[in-house]
Amino acid sequence: MNNILDYLEKTAAIRSYHVAVDDGAICLTWTELLDLSRRMGTAFCKKTEARKPIVILLEKSALTLAAMFGVVYAGCFYVMVDPAQPSERIRKIFSVLCPELIVTDRENEDLLKQAGYSGDSYLLKDVMREKIDMEKLTIVRRGYCETDLLYGIFTSGSTGIPKGVVVSHKAVIDFITRFVDTFGFTEFERIGNQAPFDFDVSVKDIYTSVFTGAALILIPKKMFSVPPALLDYLCMKKISTLIWAVSALTLVSSLKGLKYKVPKDVKRVLFSGEVMPVKQLRMWQAALPETEFVNLYGPTEITCNCTYYPIKRIFHDGEKLPIGKPFQGREVFLLDDFKNEIIIAGEIGEICVAGESLAEGYYHNESETKAKFIELSAENPDKRYYRTGDLGCYDTDGELYFCGRKDFQIKHMGHRIELEEIEHILNQIDGLEKSCCIMNPQKNQLIAFYLGEITAEEIRAELKKKVPSYMTPHKIIQEQVLPLNKNGKTDREYLKNRLEMTI
Repeated sequence: MNNILDYLEKTAAIRSYHVAVDDGAICLTWTELLDLSRRMGTAFCKKTEARKPIVILLEKSALTLAAMFGVVYAGCFYVMVDPAQPSERIRKIFSVLCPELIVTDRENEDLLKQAGYSGDSYLLKDVMREKIDMEKLTIVRRGYCETDLLYGIFTSGSTGIPKGVVVSHKAVIDFITRFVDTFGFTEFERIGNQAPFDFDVSVKDIYTSVFTGAALILIPKKMFSVPPALLDYLCMKKISTLIWAVSALTLVSSLKGLKYKVPKDVKRVLFSGEVMPVKQLRMWQAALPETEFVNLYGPTEITCNCTYYPIKRIFHDGEKLPIGKPFQGREVFLLDDFKNEIIIAGEIGEICVAGESLAEGYYHNESETKAKFIELSAENPDKRYYRTGDLGCYDTDGELYFCGRKDFQIKHMGHRIELEEIEHILNQIDGLEKSCCIMNPQKNQLIAFYLGEITAEEIRAELKKKVPSYMTPHKIIQEQVLPLNKNGKTDREYLKNRLEMTI
């Protein structure tokens, strides 16, 4: 099988009347999901050509998922765009994509105008009523090949223009096959989806469900601001698997959610996106002592994840979690600034990834694609590796560790500093639940924001025992909440904006 729809149809045949997706308001069986997807695919075929991007400007929902598969039935690739984004950013995304068709709802029609879009659009409620044309869909399907694009996800660009990472059917099929086999997922899972559909963590939720027939339970975004409601929902829906961003997990534990209620049906927790503070991990391990915990690593450009580390013990303050070993079919290695491979313990280099499931590149951005996706050799131009921009090192046992971002490495008082190293030390302090450290370039000052009951003076006293003065933040600011961005990571941009009100 070389097309995602092959897996969807196979699962729909086997698991026909079992739950495919449940968003709390609408619950679709596999048969219903397949039917809706084909209806929408038939409608989309009438307004665009194969291999074109179709933008879906909708909040995540069961019907949105059907629209995504409908795009694939039309021979196109989907690009999810969160309506909560500013219209200016949406305008920039459209300028990269040049979409000919957008799917939205009545509430977001004005947003299309604000973003300057004047092409064709469909309202979701209208395409749901389309009569299925299997002959048309079959003709479109015959033209498919495994390297056709499945989806695009937009990430930030250093120039201010978002970059559209585009991923093929083959890349997703190869990765999800490895993912399902590695962790033994079955049709009996109930996967609690945290991530928005324009964030690649959701790719694991969606396609693990499609490949196995497991139920996909969409968790409403609003619940992540109210931990008791979230935990009630996890328990009510009998969620068994969480594939979440680290910040979503730490939000629950740092706000004492696990003391309110423990989601005892959860048997597997896989996390990624940021470094998991071991203090927060211990809270989850204490609440769910029989649950499997796995640290995942990998950027959007390599299709979800390239390494994994099953956590078999309790980690103590001062320890870091390894990012683990590569999934089968992947190659992960470190390069120095001169592109020499690093194998010596303790030496830091850029994490690079080769093998199967690399993205095709950045849509309509050949220069950035060439800069990040590098040919392994002139003799094998089809074999590439991706430069992640992440730093890593090996320990004496050969375990690989994440050491921060190249762009989070700053120069302060003549010293090169990793902001995440300061956060790691802060997060070990008793009474401090979570932290985020940023640089104020205007004043050349380190600023730390934190959650917890401890005072800034007490934190400063503890830091003096553990770090040199040049690594001690100039200001340490207590917050009631460290907000998350739309991808479930700590919102550093928000905190940078906070500086204007606190400095």
